[in-house]
Amino acid sequence: MASNFELSERSSPKQHRISPRAEEEVDYMQRAQWLRAALLGANDGLVTVASLMMGVGSIKEDVKAMLLVGFAGLVAGACSMAIGEFVSVCTQRDIETAQMKRDIETKTSLSAIDEQDEEEKKERLPNPGQAAMASALAFSVGAAMPLLAAVFIENHKVRMAVVAIVATLALLVFGVTGAVLGKTSVFKSSVRVVIGGWMAMALTFGLTKFIGSEAMQI
Repeated sequence: MASNFELSERSSPKQHRISPRAEEEVDYMQRAQWLRAALLGANDGLVTVASLMMGVGSIKEDVKAMLLVGFAGLVAGACSMAIGEFVSVCTQRDIETAQMKRDIETKTSLSAIDEQDEEEKKERLPNPGQAAMASALAFSVGAAMPLLAAVFIENHKVRMAVVAIVATLALLVFGVTGAVLGKTSVFKSSVRVVIGGWMAMALTFGLTKFIGSEAMQI
């Protein structure tokens, strides 16, 4: 008859194993976080460029002016998102790396299982370059939507209406997708995203028209 000590030794390695189901759940959570970040980046790009185009369109009927300011907003916003994400992820990576070093220093010796865990943690560290590229790409995809919607429309009023409609539909899709990923209310999430986008476009349109009016010109 085996002793309790022998039984505990035989069963102890099982305690360190991660079930395939748990690994799938962790992997799903990581993918969901990436998708949500991509949606937020695309939403930022869409609202930023659509608002810029609506603002310029309030005082300029020339399609070139709207497209130029939209393209400038796309480039500037994508660069800003990439730089900000790179710095943020670098800081996060440095903090996690320093914490891992402190954890290792507190241990007198590392077993094979501990060493394997440490290697897995290093592999899971965030990649600043990858995060920066993902943020810039997501912003650019969202920003390109109002640009593509307006590029072939000559009539000013129709162009403004199309930009607003395309932005609204895209915001609705982003809101629904974000709610599904976050397992929250689809209606509430969609309404928040759409109303927020409308407010940004309306404020940019109104303030730009007010500042660009003859009464405000110096």
